[in-house]
Amino acid sequence: MNIAFVGLGTMGAPMVLNLLKAGYSVTVHNRTRAKEQPLVEAGAIAAPTPQAAAASADIVITCVSDTPDVEAVILEESGIIEGAQAGALVIDMSTISPSTTREIAARLAQKNIRMLDAPVSGGSEGAQKGTLSIMIGGEAADVERARPVLSTMGSTITHVGAIGAGQTTKAINQIIVAGTYWSVAEGMALGLKAGLNMEKVVQAVGSGAAGSWGLTNRSSNMIDNEYPLGFRVRLHQKDLEIALAAARELGLPLPMAAYVEQIETGLMAQGYGDEDISAIARTVRDMGAIE
Repeated sequence: MNIAFVGLGTMGAPMVLNLLKAGYSVTVHNRTRAKEQPLVEAGAIAAPTPQAAAASADIVITCVSDTPDVEAVILEESGIIEGAQAGALVIDMSTISPSTTREIAARLAQKNIRMLDAPVSGGSEGAQKGTLSIMIGGEAADVERARPVLSTMGSTITHVGAIGAGQTTKAINQIIVAGTYWSVAEGMALGLKAGLNMEKVVQAVGSGAAGSWGLTNRSSNMIDNEYPLGFRVRLHQKDLEIALAAARELGLPLPMAAYVEQIETGLMAQGYGDEDISAIARTVRDMGAIE
């Protein structure tokens, strides 16, 4: 099976490496072409455009930053739609608008090209280890066709509904992440302000009902006030914008998500947009005058 992969960022590059380790033939393309070279050295083939990458692929995977980027690499000039053969399957693993996902799928269907939306959760660590959670929208037969490929990148693969349902599920994921990280940040700030041994605090609360991935894996960032990249603030802010837009279409208020989105917008304005999203703790620390 030949696979094309478009988008070689923090998530995409390690996902390609896992595909190569599994023995797949992978053709890659990235807007910043220099990012292709390490993967070529690992065994991938570089293509000059998304169209060229898709030309001989059975499955075409996209993993880019935002809705306009997905529209560009799939639908615009030299895009995947111009290169993919009838019967090919496009799997978008980006996080984008559910409604735009449905529109793209309809355009591809006009050329008998199938599509799944399959956004992921698990951060750069999950991408490297091949343990991502993958939430999929689309037809069941297409999901089963894709499952062996997706299993090289994720350990939890869940078909959640029709096309676009994967993106709505990812929006739910990002809303929950926002609330979890914000509450962890507030909890860590209280402990720091009270002068507690924070290692013991995390051990104590992490073993009870407050336990979470965010607490286990990101509380140390918040305690140390250092935020090495796992998932960028600016990308999570973008994801919350998508979630809030989807909620508005349904007439649903999401006050907590809206608040955290504003916090992240403020962090971006201060130059912290490329830090890990646990950097929302900066705001809590600043409000509490915690050095």
